[in-house]
Amino acid sequence: MQPARIASTVRIVVSAISLTLFAVSTSSAADRPVDFVRDVRPILSENCFQCHGPDKNARQGDLRLDVADDARRVLVTGKPGRPDSSELIRRITSDDDDERMPPAESKKSLSAADVATLRRWIKQGAGYKKHWSFEPLAESTPPVTKNKNWSHNAIDQFVLSHLETAGLKPTAQASRERLIRRVTFDLTGLPPTLEDIDAFVSDESENALEKVVDRLLKSPAYGERMASEWLDIARYSDSYGYQVDRDRHVWPYRDWVVRAFNANMPYDRFMTWQLAGDLIPGATDDSRLATTFNRLHSQKVEGGSTLEEFRVEYVADRNHTFAMAFLGLTLECARCHQHKFDPITQKEYYQFFAFFNNIDESGVYSYFTSSVPTPTLLLSNDQQKTAIAANEKKVTQVEAAWA
Repeated sequence: MQPARIASTVRIVVSAISLTLFAVSTSSAADRPVDFVRDVRPILSENCFQCHGPDKNARQGDLRLDVADDARRVLVTGKPGRPDSSELIRRITSDDDDERMPPAESKKSLSAADVATLRRWIKQGAGYKKHWSFEPLAESTPPVTKNKNWSHNAIDQFVLSHLETAGLKPTAQASRERLIRRVTFDLTGLPPTLEDIDAFVSDESENALEKVVDRLLKSPAYGERMASEWLDIARYSDSYGYQVDRDRHVWPYRDWVVRAFNANMPYDRFMTWQLAGDLIPGATDDSRLATTFNRLHSQKVEGGSTLEEFRVEYVADRNHTFAMAFLGLTLECARCHQHKFDPITQKEYYQFFAFFNNIDESGVYSYFTSSVPTPTLLLSNDQQKTAIAANEKKVTQVEAAWA
């Protein structure tokens, strides 16, 4: 996100309002759009999928409600958008014990709110969606709200719309002392100085808060604050883990992440460098350094450790970290079995695994030294590189003279 955009929305970030940004179009819960993943799928998964889901061995009536094309014949049996003509609605509201779904022996039942949600869903077209992480990004239209004066930007409108749906009103504007404290903690992880507070309180210009945000975004502390979140995802640590937990000197990668955030590096480059920065055309020390992301997993040192066992474990951990960091998914279940409710198959898990399995690195390091049997990047400054190049040239000349 560009600094200007952050500056325009930071008032929301630091407000006392909960930022539950559900896209609702009106303040009426009965009319707002139904989201299949958020509102409908949990109902079907809890009450219907056991008999009408992915498991073909348990499926009843040759009916799948987890697949849109199969479900159409019971969702829309008359005119589209008419819940009362839907076979699904008829069965879940039937007074006949032999017809009502879910059946009594399942010990499951739908609440009145569940039925109302399914009615609204069918009325709105019974649309299906994949998990949010598999759906392409789309432009969202800001919802219409009753209060026309409170919102300052599109994000405000989403927040206010959800508040109005819940029957709530925005809280009063926070004091300037609280505003600068919140935004400074949020962007740097540190409190503002007394001088910063006094300057903001005395600044009566309309863009006073935006100026504070711009100043904080230019601060080195901003990159450090953002890096702390990413390093957690990347499983960064300064030691190898397991019993001995010896020091691992990978702090240059930590500093690279800080620099990347402070330089506002584009996300596609941030991602590509960490996954394959050594393979891109014109690779640099920084792009190679970024690939430390692939080497931040626990490594064994205990005597008697099976080399191949921990090499495979190391690759698996690399697989899992990649998925959580870049796909927003956990893959661990698919490592051992094919799970009918998982979006990733076991075959796909090992297709991912094959990429990282080509990295020549062991999951075990030497007990007696701090060396690791893998390529190591020499991080030198320009002056040192010049000296190294000159010495290498001399060595080449001597070798040629002795040839």
